[in-house]
Amino acid sequence: MNMISFNVLYKRIKAISFMLRDPNVPKRKKLIIIAGIMYLFMPLDFLPIVVFPVSILDDILVWLLILWYLREELDKYWVGGKTQDLSRKFRSKTIIDDVNFEIKDDKKED
Repeated sequence: MNMISFNVLYKRIKAISFMLRDPNVPKRKKLIIIAGIMYLFMPLDFLPIVVFPVSILDDILVWLLILWYLREELDKYWVGGKTQDLSRKFRSKTIIDDVNFEIKDDKKED
């Protein structure tokens, strides 16, 4: 298993705000982020509150799982792989793809 550096984790966390603002991201992925934020502030934890460092481990574990699950989507926002999605702009338009064409000059050379 590859180790993820803290720099990568930091950049993925920073990319969350950009991902949440993108209208092309599915709502279920945004809901996962919102549920993770709500879990941070809920008094209920998977691990009982015995010692403070132990009780925060489940929060860290949940967020590591969220960042791992959304890694490909989040990496698009800081690696530079996010391409413009034109599917909404050209919805219900007829698009012809894979066409070869040639431009010929109308003037005849003598």
